Amino acid sequence: MPVPDLPVLDVPADVLPDVRLVAVDMDGSLLDDAKRIDPSFWPLLDELVARGVTVCPASGRQYATLRRQLGRDDLVYLAENGAHVVRDGVTLAVDGLDADVARDVTREVRALGARGADVGVVLCGQRSAYVERTDAVFLAQCEPYYALLERVPDLTAVDDTVLKVAVYDFGPAATGAGPALAGFGGVARVLVSGEHWVDLMSPTADKGHALRDVQRVLGVGPGQTVAFGDYFNDVGMLAAADWSFAMDNAHPDVRSRARFVAPSNNENGVVRALRALLRLP
Repeated sequence: MPVPDLPVLDVPADVLPDVRLVAVDMDGSLLDDAKRIDPSFWPLLDELVARGVTVCPASGRQYATLRRQLGRDDLVYLAENGAHVVRDGVTLAVDGLDADVARDVTREVRALGARGADVGVVLCGQRSAYVERTDAVFLAQCEPYYALLERVPDLTAVDDTVLKVAVYDFGPAATGAGPALAGFGGVARVLVSGEHWVDLMSPTADKGHALRDVQRVLGVGPGQTVAFGDYFNDVGMLAAADWSFAMDNAHPDVRSRARFVAPSNNENGVVRALRALLRLP
């Protein structure tokens, strides 16, 4: 059962797991609070790939952003919280949100704004992401996550496969946009994915579902899978891995779902935990 109070890096000293698959969340896990990847990650990534380990960056970020950050195609990208799976530059799976639901969400967020909430919408399509709110303060919150971002006059008129609607709330999303959009729970998966972000996706879109699909394709089991996460959108992914690590900075509810705790994202926790688990120098 989950052990929320495990000491950081308390992995079994007498076990060398047969790791074949590593899934790692980006924001709050691999990335530090300044959105940087520690330089020590790159030689570790090379070592894992050379050993035949499949590495899955798993994020609410779009594929184009992840590909730009990591700079290689020999990874399996679980983008848009698992709604878009890409390998070798080729889309393997798409789990899109109904276009009518996406339009209804957009209209509801507009109504929230008209009632005084400081919110904005990113419509995440397969070709690009789109915004109709274009003030600099809002765009500054969006641009780090979306390498492809188009400004359009009307999000409800966009013609693209919708992967996700991401709503940014300048206040706490858990008490603001999250509850306000909870009524879409019957037709979408409504997920508070960060302090200020709420994601609305297909009811079946999830990092955990995507990771289990990858496991089936590769013939890899949970006992051969390592996963790292820090927030609610990582829970399904952690459940798919026997070697599940919550970051030391993880939300307490997420930390309680993991078997182990890695050092925080600001302490290079992913790299340190993997090196300890695999007995790498």
